[in-house]
Amino acid sequence: MSGHRHPEHGHGHGCGCGGVHEPAERGVEYGLYRRIDTEKLQCLNESRDGDGKLVFKPWDQRNTRDKFVESDADEELLFNIPFTGSVKLKGVIISGEDDDSHPAEIRLYKNIPHMSFDDTGREPEQAFRLNRDPGAQLEYPTKIARFANVQHLSIHVSKNFGAESTRIYYIGLRGEYSEAHRHEVTICNYEASANPADHKVESVVPQTNFIS
Repeated sequence: MSGHRHPEHGHGHGCGCGGVHEPAERGVEYGLYRRIDTEKLQCLNESRDGDGKLVFKPWDQRNTRDKFVESDADEELLFNIPFTGSVKLKGVIISGEDDDSHPAEIRLYKNIPHMSFDDTGREPEQAFRLNRDPGAQLEYPTKIARFANVQHLSIHVSKNFGAESTRIYYIGLRGEYSEAHRHEVTICNYEASANPADHKVESVVPQTNFIS
């Protein structure tokens, strides 16, 4: 079992029932792409430099086919995704072609900047076996407790369905975002002052005790 959320049968094609169509809120939920530090995003083993950034796009563009990333030497891809703040990651959607080039397995790692393929041997926070999803309809929910404070997310596409290369059109990230806070800490100075009554006894007096 992959643990993904599946839309109702029929996929909304001409059903006329009005109950299977995506709610407008879903596009808002999948707005974390706007919180990615795109200039620092890396995609290892991409066939063309910079294409890995193109698959993190708005919800209403998830089914467009003009922007995609394809693997180069083999079927693996590794995305290093820095956020501009802190993210609570709740779900992932990954969409490719409806053939053997579609990703078949992903492994998620958090807060390991500049991961390389040599690092993917470590235990991931969570892994998913994927189904082919050319329509970007299947969500894979994360174990939220493991992804509650993510500043950097790595996604390792470890295999596809048998093709020599992997192609991805869309990666959607659902969750909550918090601005990064710069903690300016005032160092507390503690001075020992002499007690006039008894010079053998010293008391510690905090001069500053505010931490902003």
